Amino acid sequence: MSETSNRLIYDLHSHTTASDGLLSPGQLVQRAAEKGVGVLAITDHDTVAGIAGARAEIARTGLALRLISGVEISTVWENQEIHIVGLNVDERHPALLAFLAQQHTLRELRARMIAERLEKARIPGAWEGAKKYANGATVTRGHFARYLIECGRATDIAGVFKHYLARGKTGYVPAQWCTIEQAIEVIHHSGGQAIVAHPGRYQLSAKWLKRLLAHFAQCGGDAMEVAQCQQSPDERNQLTQYARQFALLASQGSDFHQPCPWIELGRKLWLPESVTPVWQRWSQNEQQERAV
Repeated sequence: MSETSNRLIYDLHSHTTASDGLLSPGQLVQRAAEKGVGVLAITDHDTVAGIAGARAEIARTGLALRLISGVEISTVWENQEIHIVGLNVDERHPALLAFLAQQHTLRELRARMIAERLEKARIPGAWEGAKKYANGATVTRGHFARYLIECGRATDIAGVFKHYLARGKTGYVPAQWCTIEQAIEVIHHSGGQAIVAHPGRYQLSAKWLKRLLAHFAQCGGDAMEVAQCQQSPDERNQLTQYARQFALLASQGSDFHQPCPWIELGRKLWLPESVTPVWQRWSQNEQQERAV
C-alpha cells in the first residue's frame, strides 16, 4: 500500500491531558480532524478519563471523526516494561475501571519514589513540579521530564530520560505493573482487542522480541502495532513479517503526545497489503459507520 493512496486514515494510538499528553481531549480530536484522520483511538496510559470529553467535543462540533475508546496498559514481562493497547473497550465496564484504579495506585507509588530519588540527587520540588504538569491527571515520568526541562536539567524529553529516568539513572524506579496476561484478560473482558504497542521501541534483540510476541500470542493477544509515523522502512517490513509469523493482526498509530516536528496525528500511517488490519475484523456495521 502507498502512503499517498486514497484511503481512510486510522490513528489508533494517541494521548491527551488525561495522562501525559499536552492537548485536552477536545483539542486532540479537533487536531486529528484537521490532519485528515478519519478514525482516532484515544489510548491514555492506564486511564479512560479522556474519552467522554473527546466524544462530547465530536458531538458538539459535528467533526467527521470516528472515536475509538481505548487505553494503554503498562505491564511487566521478563523485567521489561511492555505496553498493551486496548481498542474498542467499554470504558464504563466495572472490571476495567477497578483494574485501572489498581494501576493508578501503582503509578502514584512509583511517581512518589521517583520524586524521592530526584530529591536525594539535589533536584528539589520534583513531586510538586510533576503534579503541576499533570494538572489533576496521574503523574507519569513524562510529567517529571517536563519539570526537569523547566529546571534546565535537559533541553528535551529524550535527554531527560537518557540522563535521569532510564534504567540505572538517578530517578529510575523499576515498574511494578500487572502481567501481559492480566492486561489481555481485562481488555477482552471489557469487549476490546489487545495490541502490543510500538514493539520496535523496547530495544529488544530480534530473539527477545520474537519471544515477547510469541508469549503475547499464546496469551490470546490479538494484534501488534506495525506502522508508526517515525519509523524506518526496514522496521516496518520486519514488524510486518513478525505479524504474519505469529498470526497477529496489524495496527497503526502515531503515539501522539504533543505537536512536534517528527510525530503527528495520521502521518505516514499505512499498512503493507500482506497483513490483516486490526479494523478488518470489526463488524460490518461498525466498519461502515467508521467510514462515514
